[in-house]
Amino acid sequence: MRDDFIFSSESVTEGHPDKLCDQLSDAIVDRFLTLDPFSRVSAECAVAKGIVFIAVQFASGARFDIPTLARDVIARIGYTGPEFNAEACNILTSLSEFPRDLPAPRDEREMSDAEIEAIGARDQVTVFGYACMQTPAMMPLPIWLAHKLARRLSAVRLEGRLRYLAPDGKTQVAIQYRDRRPHRVHSITILTALQSSAAPGSEQVQDDLVRHVIAPAFSDEPFTPDSQTALFINPGGALVGGPEIHAGLTGRKTAIDTYGEYARHSGAALSGKDPARIDRIAAYVARHAAKNVVAAGLAEECEVQVSYSIGLARPASIQVETFGTAALAENEIVSRLERTFDFRLAGIIAAYQLRRMPALLGGRFYARLASYGHVGRMDVGLPWETIEKAGALRSTRFATATRTK
Repeated sequence: MRDDFIFSSESVTEGHPDKLCDQLSDAIVDRFLTLDPFSRVSAECAVAKGIVFIAVQFASGARFDIPTLARDVIARIGYTGPEFNAEACNILTSLSEFPRDLPAPRDEREMSDAEIEAIGARDQVTVFGYACMQTPAMMPLPIWLAHKLARRLSAVRLEGRLRYLAPDGKTQVAIQYRDRRPHRVHSITILTALQSSAAPGSEQVQDDLVRHVIAPAFSDEPFTPDSQTALFINPGGALVGGPEIHAGLTGRKTAIDTYGEYARHSGAALSGKDPARIDRIAAYVARHAAKNVVAAGLAEECEVQVSYSIGLARPASIQVETFGTAALAENEIVSRLERTFDFRLAGIIAAYQLRRMPALLGGRFYARLASYGHVGRMDVGLPWETIEKAGALRSTRFATATRTK
């Protein structure tokens, strides 16, 4: 990437069909784990006009009505119109149990180090974690602002301020960079579906969204729109959206779930998977590691790459890219990460209490991550967003150990 460039990221509201599927999938994961923390579950969804298809594989002592749960999620998101709504949509399910010869689950928090070492990854994947100094959450500014706009767009609808908005919406923010640092807001785009029976004219919609969405979203930001910022609100007319128009599928918004493509991501779906899936939870520990590297002052920008092979407990490879901002050698940062973080499957589950988080948070944890990002969240209290390991990473004991080798 050049030093001077323009970069844009997009976000979508929880009513986008793909995000609807992510929320349905993670709501199922939440319910299984709330009733039985040792559940194994994989849930995938597809939605189209009038139809919701849910495929679930599981091994669990929990039993519940999946269609009823799905209708609750759809209603909460706000689909109550005649085209697609929680009561009238057809819900089809395909349910199957995992083989019964799976090893009996155990509480990872009670395992010895040797027992944790014996549990290998069941998937092969390379995941990425990223952090920088562009925002208080150490996220890239474009995706941070796009998420803020999307959340605000949804909030004014749910609060009843702009009742004519429909659940499906999309935002995009482009930032102009100089010397790889944010310089100004280049452009803002909002696309939103409207309730056709109550929608005002396009000029009123634009005025309302500037007043109730854009202005509040930027009110506490150091970078705000200026006189040269291009503003696009439904430039081609109102968004024609929702499942009645375009289908949705679990796992298609991985860039929105992570770093808005400013940094790399694995491409593997994050939603719909229980904590035993390394392709989900390793993305969390990689983010945690990158964020603590930046918080420790070891680099201004950090991408952590972690590769896993099936059957191995520890990563086959850990790499760090600091884009020329490191305060010490990148291989030394890798060494410090390996000694500070537990990248093993069972170790990650234990450290973040991933089996018990749904019950601890009222039965809804993973579904909250299914909209507006699995990383960089300041509203959920995610264990991988803390910076409590920054002190250990910059500790002089590492320098001492390096000198004595």
